[in-house]
Amino acid sequence: MDRATLASAIDQTLLKPTVGYQAAAAWMEQSAEHGFATLCVSPFLVPLAAQRLSGGATRVCSVSGFPLGYANTESKAEESAHLVQLGCHEVDMVLNYAALLEGDDAFVLDDIAAVVRTVAAASHGAAIVKVILETGNLNEAQIARACGLAVEAGAHFVKTSTGFGPRGASVEDVVLMRATVGPDIGVKAAGGIRDLDTALAMIEAGASRIGTSSGIEILEAFDARG
Repeated sequence: MDRATLASAIDQTLLKPTVGYQAAAAWMEQSAEHGFATLCVSPFLVPLAAQRLSGGATRVCSVSGFPLGYANTESKAEESAHLVQLGCHEVDMVLNYAALLEGDDAFVLDDIAAVVRTVAAASHGAAIVKVILETGNLNEAQIARACGLAVEAGAHFVKTSTGFGPRGASVEDVVLMRATVGPDIGVKAAGGIRDLDTALAMIEAGASRIGTSSGIEILEAFDARG
């Protein structure tokens, strides 16, 4: 793997609730030239990110129903569509894991499908939806069920964690998710990935995207390793 390939697998992330426009603008300037897949930012920062990234290869990502997943389906769908209208290319939505834990798979399916439909309509099919499972709240069987529901609902990716849950991503999560969704759906590992070795282990396990706030440091470590 070369540096460009690694960078293009990273969603460089800024979702801290204490970061406002000025700090975000400086972070975007620092992050924009590294060739990341996306800059993943808080919803209110999407217009700024769309402006700063205009014309470049790095896309804008944001979050919906974040971080707890229990917003009304209609609210998630409306928020997701609005993010796209503001310039977002990728939406990471949190599934309703409360419903999943109760076994209400029909609700979970409809919740995801509503977001997928509204994002497709708002973007004319150009934007993608990633479904955050919050794997730290789920056992293996529940992770597999959630992955199956996300695929059935038309999502483009499944994602491990918000970074605000009980734990972040694990290699075991990624292996299970990849085995469940097959080769054609993306798997995003996120939460607690702060160094090169962890990022590479997730990719080796089957992750096609890494969500991290340490993307620059990971690339610097890659360069230093030669």
